[in-house]
Amino acid sequence: MNVLLLALLLAQAPQAQNTTPRPGFRAAPPIFQQNCGTCHGHDGKQAQSITDLQNYSPERVYEALTTGKMKDQAAQISDVQKRQIAEFLAGRPVGSDEAGDIKKMTNPCAANPPMLDPAAGPAWNGWSPGTNNARFQAGSAAGLTAAQVPNLKLKWAFGVPTAAEMHSQPTIVSGRVFFGSDAGYIYSLDAKTGCVYWAFHADSGTRTAPTIAPIQGQGTTKSAVFFVDVLTRVYALDAQTGKLLWKIRAGAHPRSKSTGSATVYDGRIYVPMSAMETTTGAVLTYECCTFRGHVTALDANTGKKLWTTFVIPEEAKPRGKNKQGVTLYGPAGGSVWNPPTVDPKRRRIYVGTGNGVSEPATEGTDSVIAMDMDTGKIVWQHQEFKGDVFINNCRATGELGDNCPAKLGPDYDFGGSALIMHTLPDGRDVIIAGSKGGVALALDLDKNGAVAWRTNIAERPPSAAGLIVFGGASDGENVYYGLNQPGGGVAAVRLADGSRPWTAKLGATGAGNPAATSAIPGVIFTGSADGNLRALSMTDGQVLWQYNTARDYETVNGVAAKGGNMGQAGATIAGGMVFVGSGYGTGNSGFGNVLLAFGPE
Repeated sequence: MNVLLLALLLAQAPQAQNTTPRPGFRAAPPIFQQNCGTCHGHDGKQAQSITDLQNYSPERVYEALTTGKMKDQAAQISDVQKRQIAEFLAGRPVGSDEAGDIKKMTNPCAANPPMLDPAAGPAWNGWSPGTNNARFQAGSAAGLTAAQVPNLKLKWAFGVPTAAEMHSQPTIVSGRVFFGSDAGYIYSLDAKTGCVYWAFHADSGTRTAPTIAPIQGQGTTKSAVFFVDVLTRVYALDAQTGKLLWKIRAGAHPRSKSTGSATVYDGRIYVPMSAMETTTGAVLTYECCTFRGHVTALDANTGKKLWTTFVIPEEAKPRGKNKQGVTLYGPAGGSVWNPPTVDPKRRRIYVGTGNGVSEPATEGTDSVIAMDMDTGKIVWQHQEFKGDVFINNCRATGELGDNCPAKLGPDYDFGGSALIMHTLPDGRDVIIAGSKGGVALALDLDKNGAVAWRTNIAERPPSAAGLIVFGGASDGENVYYGLNQPGGGVAAVRLADGSRPWTAKLGATGAGNPAATSAIPGVIFTGSADGNLRALSMTDGQVLWQYNTARDYETVNGVAAKGGNMGQAGATIAGGMVFVGSGYGTGNSGFGNVLLAFGPE
């Protein structure tokens, strides 16, 4: 799009209802690049940069493209695409600015009593109840037994206005539920009734699990809610009131995004960073590619940046031009999609990384990496797949002059919650990692990541969608992985040696189990792409209970809501209840805007 400074022409627009078939943040990266990216690039030399445009509301961008001074330049774009571009830049839907405010809810809590100590009582705090990322809730905190699971019933449903995707995993602390959505609001609800204590409107939507942790130097505030929005802004809110304490943008690249949840430990926040370049890299006007996956450590009290470590140490350099004369760069990639796993004993954190997105292929991609938690220095790394350079919409073999790699890789990342720290029966401490390529392995933490065992779960080479996508749960004996394959399934892998006691095939029509699994004693919970939440026996994988979340709901807050398919976030269990969001929104279906709470009869 040949434009002047778009940002200078933006004017406040009226509220609009979101009629976009697909959320813009998911659909619009290539649309933006094809129509706007040539001028609104990274450097802001021809027009204000994409980073600056991301500070505007979706309503302002949409108005500029429809009735404002940009309407002539945008005349060739459909109304749906204009909305998608606006939502892509803002990271949230058109019409979400006030729709989710607590004042519009029918069920505000009658009072907001002082919260109990977040460290006391049943809790599922953040991505996992513990920093080892095992996603296992002990029986006392779960308050739910395997015998009670078949009697689970829906207790309440909460609808999020204008939301289409529910990636944010609910956190349960002090009898409250904290969660977000793509609509940009973070909520604090009563766990038993679903009434609303407070709502906070972030600048963009969120895909991450909030974490409640102590904070100092913020007046009378003792505990804060820490979370990251999709455009890498990190927030600290007063957990009692939802008041903003501080906010900082942590991403080090204009196309950075946050998918993996931050890990909060000992006064620091470790923020994993991924990017959108894999969705725009094939567009010939895009200077592919320069993003490098990284982790940024922040001071939890102030938001001050302490260090940033790139998984690819070498900065991207020019590597030629494509057939349109656009400069191409590399190496790039290595997104960190998963929450860092904390090792207090060795003062380290561990992350898994994604594929490369431009040549040359390099170390740091498709790897498990150990970092010093105090300095960010890389201590060791294990690369499982070499030469994996992958971009969406590329062919298996690139054509001369385009942006695609000469050999398209399989896209075998170590994805969400890929890492679980565990001590083997012989005393060795290991990290258990599962990859999209279907390989599970144990890496010895005292031997610089040497392989203790490796097992291949895949029955056939997985597609780029991956077999183990958002990770597993472990009870200390086995790790249980959801299988993203036709029909779905769950595989148990023995931690001691990588053997496989059982695999359960669930028989779901055309649906896999990409979501992270969760566990309590005797039971594994797994969400699938057909919208079903299932509970399986740890003994043999038999289904104990299932619930189809993909339907319409009457909600406690009076908001129209429906469920969809399930991915990324898993169920969270605490205090005798099970919480899960429905609506992962893959493809052109499966959208949803509901949080569900279950308890036994």
